[in-house]
Amino acid sequence: MEIAIIADDTRKELMIQFCIAYCGILSKHNICATAKTATVLSDATGINVETFLPGSHGGGQQITSRIACDEIDVLLYFRSTEPKPELDEAEYNLLRMCDVHNVPYATNIASAEVIVRALERGDLDWRELVNPYSEYNRRKHGSVPARG
Repeated sequence: MEIAIIADDTRKELMIQFCIAYCGILSKHNICATAKTATVLSDATGINVETFLPGSHGGGQQITSRIACDEIDVLLYFRSTEPKPELDEAEYNLLRMCDVHNVPYATNIASAEVIVRALERGDLDWRELVNPYSEYNRRKHGSVPARG
């Protein structure tokens, strides 16, 4: 499974603790994250993390694009609980794309735990049929186009 992880600065420590606790499960999947999140996650857990741009330079939009192409199977988004004075359009689009493409996502530690435990049980294996880069589709079709 392809798991994208995003953590706002105020939630990085919580994300690290969560990922350390579930390192055994997460390490069995492909993880991608925005730049700073990828660095702290990799340093704390030893998990290999595909790194996107920093969030402030379009990393969130890169993840949104991958979701729109059915290349992300799960999103764990440890977002800030601080009230925002206005709508964050990039955040809205990210979560909207998850809804459009039936990508399970968590926006807090409780829902992240439910999703990770579901991954462990195989409850989300149906995503393998949807993701063009999944192992299932590589076997079925022989090869798939390179990621762009």
